[in-house]
Amino acid sequence: MKKVFFLLGELDDDDIDWMVATGNREEVVAGTVLIQEGQPIDKLHILLEGTLSVSVSALQGKTIARLTSGAVVGEMSFADARPPSATVQAVEDSLVLSVPRIALEEKLKKDEGFASRFYRAIAIFLSTRLRGTVRYLGYAKGELLKEDTNPEDLAPEIIDNVPLAQARFDWLIRRLRNGDRAVLPD
Repeated sequence: MKKVFFLLGELDDDDIDWMVATGNREEVVAGTVLIQEGQPIDKLHILLEGTLSVSVSALQGKTIARLTSGAVVGEMSFADARPPSATVQAVEDSLVLSVPRIALEEKLKKDEGFASRFYRAIAIFLSTRLRGTVRYLGYAKGELLKEDTNPEDLAPEIIDNVPLAQARFDWLIRRLRNGDRAVLPD
């Protein structure tokens, strides 16, 4: 399951409208580094189209994962305020929604409802990522980490949000592909 579904399934329509209005639609050229391991980041990125690679210096820059449409990157630094633990680079020309860190931090401080929904979403997908990493370390050594999660591994209340999250993500892609910032339809 796409990580963005956790985020879009927890946030409400006003939250998503805010992210679209505040964020920047960025066309990222292949080879561009979005996040550099160990360097502070100033944006949260949602990958709408394209492919990103994730690598770590501890493995001499070896790619440990490939992320596709629906990936969210930079979220760990919002959870623990530490620099990123990996480098994220565009493998092909990609389209991302980038939300500035300063604006997001301000929103999180001023809007308790948004903060609750946002941090719950991050906790859920970091938990699923950790479970996937543990599974990877135990069974799939040598393969790339898988970004998708088996829906059967998720709680029913999370699964119930998937159709709404899918519709919201499809809406985001349609709107941002064309540079439109219109609000969500009723």
